[in-house]
Amino acid sequence: MKTKSTDKEVLVKGIKFMGIAIFLMFAGPTLLHLVLSNKDKGFYIPLLGIAIIICILAIYFAFKGINTILDSLFKSKKTK
Repeated sequence: MKTKSTDKEVLVKGIKFMGIAIFLMFAGPTLLHLVLSNKDKGFYIPLLGIAIIICILAIYFAFKGINTILDSLFKSKKTK
């Protein structure tokens, strides 16, 4: 018999992914704004690359977190 219930371990894992995503959602655009406002500095290109990578990681972790949370809610567990 299959029962529908929330898998708490997977839910906590998804919430951790979302926490990382929220941090990166603030850090990436902030760094991007700082880099774009100081184009004359020497580390412009490397910092621009890092800021873009952080923004992409924010999107990845948000997707992974939402997907993990939905898996914890809607995947069924087999019971004996």
